Amino acid sequence: MKILYLTAGAANMYCGSCLRDNALATELIARGHDVMLLPVYTPTLTDEPNVSRPGKVLFGGISVYLQQHASVFRRTPWLLDKLWDSTAALKLAARRSIAVNPKLLGELTVSMLRGEDGRQRKEFDKMAHWLREQETPDVVTLPNSLLLGMAQTIKQALGRPIVCTLQGEDLFLDGLEESYRRESLELIRASVEHVDAFVAVSDFYAGFMSEHLHIPAHKMRVVPLGINLEDYDERDETAAASSVATRRAKEEMFTVGYFARVAPEKGLHVLCEAYKNFRARTDVNNARLEVAGYLAPEHEPYLRDIERRMREWGLAAEFNYRGALGREEKIAFLRGLHVFSMPATYDEPKGISLLEAMACGVPVVQPRRGACTEIVERTGGGLLVAPDDTDSLAAGLYELWQTPARAAELGQHGARGVRQHYSVARMADRALEVYEEVKG
Repeated sequence: MKILYLTAGAANMYCGSCLRDNALATELIARGHDVMLLPVYTPTLTDEPNVSRPGKVLFGGISVYLQQHASVFRRTPWLLDKLWDSTAALKLAARRSIAVNPKLLGELTVSMLRGEDGRQRKEFDKMAHWLREQETPDVVTLPNSLLLGMAQTIKQALGRPIVCTLQGEDLFLDGLEESYRRESLELIRASVEHVDAFVAVSDFYAGFMSEHLHIPAHKMRVVPLGINLEDYDERDETAAASSVATRRAKEEMFTVGYFARVAPEKGLHVLCEAYKNFRARTDVNNARLEVAGYLAPEHEPYLRDIERRMREWGLAAEFNYRGALGREEKIAFLRGLHVFSMPATYDEPKGISLLEAMACGVPVVQPRRGACTEIVERTGGGLLVAPDDTDSLAAGLYELWQTPARAAELGQHGARGVRQHYSVARMADRALEVYEEVKG
């Protein structure tokens, strides 16, 4: 099957959606399918070999920005645009950490969703011209509903089925100022008719987005997340899980871990508060809180405030932020944990970091909300606690601290459950079923 797969670049940030898209494309290519993974806005950053098309980015982020804010750039020759549409220019711009705060991007979001009626009309013309020069694909996939402004143009240029993935864009939409949020939702809902199938990354998100975006039931599908387990398989999964108890006995140190973007919505402050409550128990000692993940410039004050609070609580020596980690560093980091938690303060639709932790045999303690509920229930890899409740989260941490054998058992269930339900192979199987269905 020939698949044109668009993926939204996130500049210099490891993005769960980029990682998922790249992993799926890699698996489909390995099976012999002809997949062109094409970045939108910026080149993608992945912690596995990147299979996106080199040197080609649709809707280059610099052009999109310039056309939004200055009318002269909406009329510049295409040849001139290549200067700032180049991969080198986009990567250079990405190093400046261009803000992705949705409150600052309302006008741009609306303009892109207006498609050919927006300020980026020239970019839509470029895309249509380029598409007509390519060999016609069997299916085109869009990475999220924020790019549905492209659907009608693609449909007119190619006449081929379009599949749109749904993987967390509601958080961005909810952050828009109300007028932009309302208009964006109206434009997305109006574009649903141009899409043949929507693919949600979890059962939870399928139900939520069906209602949120007014997607008819016959167009909604679920393709659960899958991760590449190749590097996780270097040691036996049973040994990986039981080593939680072994490390505890040898090191006499209990390590709580967090791996996600360092941002308020991901709940690091909630975990820190719960850790403080956990450490306040008189029989708990020799513990630490290890943190890793991308930190955007706009969230540096958030981390500084957390560090200040840990100092005030007398726990500064037990808190360690390791920064953003590549694949090998990430797996080593996760393997060093006794328990993992990413207590998001919103209904997380994906939960990739939970899968990665459980793949290493590490049990999780997770609030009962969003897709995390189905992940924990389906794998049996951890404890579910009350959402937004630091006492409940602290109690979950304490339970696994107090019962290493129970922690090891949950870790073993998680390692097996991820391999059974959330491998990249299973994700690809389900994606192909959807593509074959819409292709007809």
